[in-house]
Amino acid sequence: MPKLSDRTAFFTESIIRRMTRISNEYNAVNLSQGFPDFEPPKDLLNSLSKVVSKGPHQYAVTWGAQNFREALAKKQSRFMGINIDPNNEIVVTCGSTEAMMVAMMSVCNPGDKVIVFSPFYENYTADAILSGAEPIFVSLRPPSFKFNILELEAAFKQNPKALILCNPSNPTGKVFTYDELKIIADLAEKYDVFVITDEVYEHIIYAPYRHTYFASLPNMFERTISCSSLSKTYSITGWRLGYIIAPKSIVDVAKKVHDFLTVGAAAPLQEAAVTALNFDDVYYNGLQKVYTQKRNTFLKGIDDIGLTYTTPQGAYYIMVDVSEFGVKNDIKFCEWLAQAVGVAAVPGSSFFREDVHHLIRLHFAKKKATLDEALNRLSSLKDKAKGMQL
Repeated sequence: MPKLSDRTAFFTESIIRRMTRISNEYNAVNLSQGFPDFEPPKDLLNSLSKVVSKGPHQYAVTWGAQNFREALAKKQSRFMGINIDPNNEIVVTCGSTEAMMVAMMSVCNPGDKVIVFSPFYENYTADAILSGAEPIFVSLRPPSFKFNILELEAAFKQNPKALILCNPSNPTGKVFTYDELKIIADLAEKYDVFVITDEVYEHIIYAPYRHTYFASLPNMFERTISCSSLSKTYSITGWRLGYIIAPKSIVDVAKKVHDFLTVGAAAPLQEAAVTALNFDDVYYNGLQKVYTQKRNTFLKGIDDIGLTYTTPQGAYYIMVDVSEFGVKNDIKFCEWLAQAVGVAAVPGSSFFREDVHHLIRLHFAKKKATLDEALNRLSSLKDKAKGMQL
């Protein structure tokens, strides 16, 4: 038989999705894959019910239904502080996963280099490899996850085509400060580099932290490909509605890549989601309040158990330090945790370029009853871990 593609040999299957399968196998509380176990907003579900009978049920415009793009442009213009053209500066994609892939394939040629902060969401390296690009890793050092300016500029000096910025960060929950973003912006302008942003947690921020859209910085819109989705903001991860916002010159290329990748996002779901895009500030303030309560509940429980972790500034993940258990293989530890304790986590090594095996990622986008059950199970961790060697 002919040899299969070489590019797929350079990355593994998703560790996150694998941990969900393991969670299901052992009937564990799934705090690994980051999706909610509670319902989307009622108004959004009511809108979906109407669309089921009325339609549309055929293809929408390839780069997004007109009313969806107009509602999205109105909403994002308000939050980003930029006047976004719905006809020339938006591509609607099948989730932010496709948005990131489209962005990479739109700007990168085989052999180009791309800066990736480590730790990183696992898709970024796969996106680079599938695009034929080479990642350059720059460390975000725990526990504050700040970057070293000299290390970052050394990466820029290697003539990269783009930098990938996840803000708020998955997996760390870091929210980049304005000053940090300005440093990145100045270097991007100095070395003529695109910035591809992943901002899916843009509305899940904890006081006193604030999210700054990278494209809103001076002179940055023209070189920024802003990727996001409706998945986290409206608790509809299964709807797969994402988007790219960028200047027309970039969007014209992104439209072509998107067309041949997926043709288009689901038309009935776009129609229903217009309702959510028209929500006022009451919804977004309420979302922040709900997640703040979930974060506080979960962190108090982790404190009571006596585990060490990083406090998230945004998103809904915490990195827990399990070095006290003598962990040498975090993948095996997470498998054991699901089986013996009944809670599923993601091994931290899947996010790091560095040799890191003492961190695991948990998430708290769950109902209070689910979080209480997870914490109850985790309360037995220290006793069950005695004598364990992993």
